[in-house]
Amino acid sequence: MQSKTLYSVGLDVGTTTTQMVISRLQVENRSSGFTVPQMVIGDREVVYESPVIFTPVENHLVDGKAIIAFMEAQYEAAGLQKAQIDTGAVIVTGETSRKENAHQVLSNLSGAAGSFVVATAGPDLESILAAKGAGATEFSRQSGQRILHIDIGGGTSNMALIENGQVVSTGCFNVGGRLLKLDESGKILYRSPVLEGLTSLKIGDSPTLQELTALAEMLCSALEMASGRKPETALLRQLETKESQKPWAVPEGALTVSFSGGVADCIEGEKDPFAYGDLGVLLGKAIRKSSLCASNYRIGSQTIRATVIGAGCHSTALSGSTVYRKNVNLPLKNLPVVHIPYEKCLDADFSEVVRAQLHRVDSANGVLYLEGLPQMDYALLTAVASGLGALPQEPLMICMERDFGKALGQKISLQYPHKPILCLDGLLFEGQSYLDVGSPVGPCYSVVMKTLVLQKNE
Repeated sequence: MQSKTLYSVGLDVGTTTTQMVISRLQVENRSSGFTVPQMVIGDREVVYESPVIFTPVENHLVDGKAIIAFMEAQYEAAGLQKAQIDTGAVIVTGETSRKENAHQVLSNLSGAAGSFVVATAGPDLESILAAKGAGATEFSRQSGQRILHIDIGGGTSNMALIENGQVVSTGCFNVGGRLLKLDESGKILYRSPVLEGLTSLKIGDSPTLQELTALAEMLCSALEMASGRKPETALLRQLETKESQKPWAVPEGALTVSFSGGVADCIEGEKDPFAYGDLGVLLGKAIRKSSLCASNYRIGSQTIRATVIGAGCHSTALSGSTVYRKNVNLPLKNLPVVHIPYEKCLDADFSEVVRAQLHRVDSANGVLYLEGLPQMDYALLTAVASGLGALPQEPLMICMERDFGKALGQKISLQYPHKPILCLDGLLFEGQSYLDVGSPVGPCYSVVMKTLVLQKNE
């Protein structure tokens, strides 16, 4: 196989807006005809962009039926059937992810979106996708500059620190343009709970322009602190979201600030302060006057569409080519990745080690990631296969970075011929991660790795 086309969906259900893109990914074999295939995604092209709509919310709950209807209308407008979609990501972001029915909506969207569109959320992954979709990682790679990318939406601002084209840390703060909503008369319709204790403004008030500007400037100052351009106060940690994997470490040293998200469209140019009935325009103006824009800064190549393009174009990777599958149905979604030092396979209590690790991720089954796997000879391969095959898990799902997937899978199958097995290689995980596995792409499998580490086959 020399080339194959995949279609990927990206759907972003944000605090303020919902949108969808469809991308075409070109898979290429870059090895010669006499070596193991090296399958990579060589080209990524957005072929359809939906209209941007306000996220449908009714009685403080996400209207899942309305979002599904929106998706179906976009498939029709793009001239594609769900069966033609190979991969992608549904991202529920910002304050929308905190709605009490968000998990159920995600589940319903995953089933309605296509054969292998995955549902996921979380500020860390969102930060990475926005940085990629806005072109910040590529800009850093080409320029060599150290970038702090800030994606500012309706409810949250996602941070990604980028060095040499790689995201090295992420963070998220409750700073966004939709934390306060106003009606046509200027009265407050909604105030986000995250503003409790930060402003005396409340629902029903008719704030002055000066009061709203002061609130926007306070939110902007938190972003200045997060960028290291203003001394940190308690405000920064008060606005830090609780969903982040670890506290944001304020970067030291010179960097270029990059912006995306709906508020990024309000940083330059002049707009009516009340154009969107929220704080978005005023927050954009505050940012433009702040230390964030006092020196080098850039507006992303994508702003409001950065996250959805990141989800549609940049969430998919490929496994290695030396893989093995037997009696395992695809697709597989949201499999917790359980880190297992390979040498534990040789211990008598190996089954208990795996059981304990699965308990930690609150799952009865998961993908066993063999860490530190060395170059294996036949004796070691046999010993590792024996340890893995004796586990009660069915199907037995294994992944690793080194290209032993096929050899290990075949060896386990010889010893345990009735056990369903999936053995993937060419994958690197760190930290808490989840894996989705799609249909075969030549000798490989399309995968979505939901982790803080960027995919090996970018």
